[in-house]
Amino acid sequence: MEKKLIIFALILSSSIQLVAQNKSVDTIFSLETNRETKTWTRWWWMGNAVDKPNIKNNLIKLHEAGIGGVEITPIYGVKGEEENFIDFLSPEWIDMLNYTIKTADSLNMGVDMVLGTGWPYGGPQVEIEYAATKLVTEKYEVKSGEKFNSLIKANSKEKQATILLYVLAFGKDGSYKNLTDELEGNSLSWKAKKTNYTIYAVFSGKTGQQVKRSAPGGAGYTLDHYSEEALNDYLKPFNKAFESLDGKLNSIFNDSYEVYGTDFTPDFFDEFEKRRGYDLKPNLELLLSKKNSEEANRVKSDYRETLSDLLLYRFEEPWTAWAHEKGLKTRLQAHGSPGNLIDLYAAADIPECETFGSMPFDIPGFRRLKENIREGDADPVMLKFSSSAAHISGKPLTSSETFTWLRDHFKTALSQTKPEVEELMLNGINHIYVHGNTYSPKRAKWPGWKFYAAVNFSPNNTIWEDASGLFEYINNCQSFLQAGEPDNEILLYWPVHDIWGNYLNGELFFQMKIHSLDEWLHGTPFYNLTKDLMRKGYQLDFISDAFVDQAEVQEGKIVLPGGTYKSLVIPDSDKMPLKTLKKLIDLKEKGASIIFEGLPESVPGFTNYEQRTQSLKNLLTDKLPLLNPVSNIPNELETRGILPETMIKTGLKFIRRDENGEKIYFLVNHTSNSINEFIPVNGQFSSVILFDPLTGKYGKAQSNILENKTMVKVNILPGQSFFLKTGNIQHNEEWGYYQSSEKSHLLEGKWYLTFDKGGPELPKKTTINHLETWTNLSEKAEAFSGTATYTINFKRPEGKADNWLLDLGDVRESARIWVNDEYIGEAWSVPFRLNIGNLKDKQNTLKIKVTNLPANRIRDMEIRGEEWKIFYEINMVNKDYEKFDATKWDPTPSGLLGPITLTPLTKQN
Repeated sequence: MEKKLIIFALILSSSIQLVAQNKSVDTIFSLETNRETKTWTRWWWMGNAVDKPNIKNNLIKLHEAGIGGVEITPIYGVKGEEENFIDFLSPEWIDMLNYTIKTADSLNMGVDMVLGTGWPYGGPQVEIEYAATKLVTEKYEVKSGEKFNSLIKANSKEKQATILLYVLAFGKDGSYKNLTDELEGNSLSWKAKKTNYTIYAVFSGKTGQQVKRSAPGGAGYTLDHYSEEALNDYLKPFNKAFESLDGKLNSIFNDSYEVYGTDFTPDFFDEFEKRRGYDLKPNLELLLSKKNSEEANRVKSDYRETLSDLLLYRFEEPWTAWAHEKGLKTRLQAHGSPGNLIDLYAAADIPECETFGSMPFDIPGFRRLKENIREGDADPVMLKFSSSAAHISGKPLTSSETFTWLRDHFKTALSQTKPEVEELMLNGINHIYVHGNTYSPKRAKWPGWKFYAAVNFSPNNTIWEDASGLFEYINNCQSFLQAGEPDNEILLYWPVHDIWGNYLNGELFFQMKIHSLDEWLHGTPFYNLTKDLMRKGYQLDFISDAFVDQAEVQEGKIVLPGGTYKSLVIPDSDKMPLKTLKKLIDLKEKGASIIFEGLPESVPGFTNYEQRTQSLKNLLTDKLPLLNPVSNIPNELETRGILPETMIKTGLKFIRRDENGEKIYFLVNHTSNSINEFIPVNGQFSSVILFDPLTGKYGKAQSNILENKTMVKVNILPGQSFFLKTGNIQHNEEWGYYQSSEKSHLLEGKWYLTFDKGGPELPKKTTINHLETWTNLSEKAEAFSGTATYTINFKRPEGKADNWLLDLGDVRESARIWVNDEYIGEAWSVPFRLNIGNLKDKQNTLKIKVTNLPANRIRDMEIRGEEWKIFYEINMVNKDYEKFDATKWDPTPSGLLGPITLTPLTKQN
């Protein structure tokens, strides 16, 4: 592990300075900068058409930009490259993997891989018996006195794999008969007596789902994720292939659960009886009922819980154990599965969430044009399922698949990524994987090889010119957010049985997806209480029944494998397992702070539910004085001395970590207003250091103690973020607080504009007298994507100043700035402002290199009929999964749009 001291500049920073990469001279914090603190990327191998020179070239470029590792995901290929395709797991493919690992290691980069191609897990080694399985039933009506004499067969697409398991008869008089033993082969001859019967034939069927976006050598059936036998069979080719690995992978990855309609495994009925305590067969009519009735819903709840158990105990845990035997870690996206998300996430070494689409932010100047986006699903409550699982289970990292479909292809600016990644970090994610980067060889014509659903973080993309600024920002943030321990004081119980026990349109297979939050999360008491507590400034983690069972009490605190908490809050819920209630009472009687918003009404599940519910009610009645439900949870927490961070009233978002008793705060302003005031942080601290992760600037903040809080002076503009680090830090350099002392001065005059690099052609250099999009200059400029230099000579405005603020106004899309031939820094995020120091009394020169998006060049290519969409399978679609057509686009504004102003600043005492 590489260790590096993050070093901060002695020159004081303005709290409104946003950009100037200055990391030198003095050491205040010793923070780990290593592979994990850096940004990682998903790395698609199209058709596995990789070779060693291009692997090396790709990795070097990623390393030079600040990428810490890659996750190899093989997918479909490129047309015309068929002779270069390599079959997945073939000796040649393993040779390429070995070379990748060794080359990455020489660059101090890590390598992850998917155990398969495309997604979900599956491939040619999955025999039909181990393929994703579904419950198939056929129904026959037999009148009293009639004889049923027929061959029983399933109406299933995968008929050759459909196996008859049971034949069950249900009489109108309530009788039940298991006719399975009366079968002769698949034929049944049976006479109904005394009453009419409904006969159900129960089959183990196959979904027929194939691996999506598979690479050569990776096509085949999707795996049965409820069968450990199927998993072990699936892993056999990897056992053999990994024997020849010379280097070491970092981890193996399992993507979001997109195994559709798989609600069964061949021995499901046996497993159900073991886990739920009763035979499902006599209750099949309740299971299959489309009526929204209590008993039918209870049986369905048990069915759904059993699917969750099988996924956890027969796939996730054995999968992680297999990886550990090989010295590997696991990364898992549990969302989309039919299981308990907390337990599933926690089964991996690195739980991983994802964001999909674009979220709104109130930051002035933050562009979110409707025609460029698809609405996002990054609800903070959903994000916390993964980080909560990591925190309560003691896993140091929570990762995220980040920026998937953030904008349409070629239309994502770096400035649009920053608040999105901050939202992840604010909810406990501290290991970012961007989505993503496609391996592209030198022979590939611009724009290179592309995946269909990504922000293309590729050296061929113009945003790569300044992407290192984003990656450095993420590295600085993650260095803090991976330090110490999470400092969430509250646990919030997730009543998952309330979801499983709902009707859910009568479906047995229900996926807890990020795209369907309205169906299972939004509007629930759990969700509403989570939002209320977060809005009031509380930091919290979610807990499941399984982790409640693991909890202990020490000195009044609740102790879990991942840490200690001051209180456990139970939201109003309908159903709770009797075992969980007993454990909560036990914890409370031992001195833990357990707060009930409401008391459960019943137990989950079907077997003996009336008797068990009565036991629960008796226990609640007996312990009512102890449980004492309250309606106002925040007030109750404060009464118990568990205080919120009231800084949130300013509009700031935050997350807090603990490092040996000192605190690390990540503060983000996503509002439309500047926050210029003393903000309170809980606790009394002798000093506080401010750190700007965008610039690397730091300094001792103005602070004072007020009762039980430390008041810290901040000046945080919309779009800006800071870290606060408390502690008795021996450092005398003060943070530079500035204020504007006069009006701003518009920078006007003759601009010299030179196009430096890009394509399809470099427009001629020119002079302009006012700033506007360069697409208005000429046809060549309209088609151009790349970097251009703006230069202007100007006189220093009148007035006294300790510093000057340069506001670039509207930048399309990122800029690097020089003043009087001295490099000042880069501006890639909103607001595009920099402190530039002192100016000469008379003549000054400002030089700005601006890089735009690749959209205009793509548009020009398509207007001219030049084809670049040369990929198999889905090829290339737009954000709405329709045919990609850039000829319909208007030219994208590019360059400096201004206005550009200079504002004198004076130091604040």
